[in-house]
Amino acid sequence: MDDTRKKILVADDDPAILEVITFMLEDAGYEVVTTVGGDTEKCVQESKPDLLLLDIWMSGMDGRNICKNLKSRKATMHMPIIMISANKDTKKIAKEVGANDFISKPFEMKTLLSLVKKYTSS
Repeated sequence: MDDTRKKILVADDDPAILEVITFMLEDAGYEVVTTVGGDTEKCVQESKPDLLLLDIWMSGMDGRNICKNLKSRKATMHMPIIMISANKDTKKIAKEVGANDFISKPFEMKTLLSLVKKYTSS
């Protein structure tokens, strides 16, 4: 395993979206970890990703609460979080909960990849 690869955690309750995003990010050279919602915060603690792609609406857990919780903790407050949603207010919601950025569904893969690159380039 290449330790220089950036690790991206993708939290979404739609398996098709997880599959597509995983494929695209792995193809671009990222290590990808996925979760379907409720255990997102635990997954962040265990996998320590360089970036979190977080769906706003997931069954069992609201991405807004997850983002607020992670941004309020010392251990995770600096981790970039990009909110993903089909909600027309995604930009406003992302700003309110302290996310670093947002992307609206449906999205272009190159748009997603450029956002990921922006937040994982060190």
